Amino acid sequence: MPPAPASYPARLDVDYPERLGRATTLFRAVLCIPILFIATLIVAPGSETKCDDAGEAIRTSGTNGTAALGVATALMIVFRKRYPRWWFDFARECTRFFGRVLAYLALLTDRYPSTVDEQAVHLEIDYPDARELNRWLPLVKWLLAVPHYLALALLGAVAFLAVIAAWFAILVSGRYPRGLFDYVVGVWRWWLRVGAYAFLLVTDRYPPFSLR
Repeated sequence: MPPAPASYPARLDVDYPERLGRATTLFRAVLCIPILFIATLIVAPGSETKCDDAGEAIRTSGTNGTAALGVATALMIVFRKRYPRWWFDFARECTRFFGRVLAYLALLTDRYPSTVDEQAVHLEIDYPDARELNRWLPLVKWLLAVPHYLALALLGAVAFLAVIAAWFAILVSGRYPRGLFDYVVGVWRWWLRVGAYAFLLVTDRYPPFSLR
């Protein structure tokens, strides 16, 4: 039986905004350009990424840093049964940053994405004990998650339409309809659990098919 969503090692919640600015919503696509440029630099091939956590600098270069780290993590689990903490911290903080960018782009918040502060997006990923992870699952998790990809392709398309509908609603009323807000966050939460399982490799627990 799938684990209860609330206990899954990757969790997401976003504060519901009572009011949203019409002007910032109207021009959101333009306002997003600077932060999207920064986010693109982090994942772009050939870029160099720097993340300072607790005084430690982390650099990756040459290939896509986040993708290369995922492959390296899989190999480390397969051959050494280890998940270096600073690799995990880097991946988690990048996921949190991309989450704040996504929340702003999806109109879930008016606060411009911070590279440091949590803001309205509460994203938690539990650090795993690599000794308890199956040694060979990292090689096939991406394949085992195919049913989720298919479901999320459809749900994601609906979420995109929901954001468009919310854009019009905010311009008229200054509010994000709660039903649309919960749906968009739910789809994102589902994606997060799949990412934690198949790509961040922090758990062997198969993700639940749930928006909650």
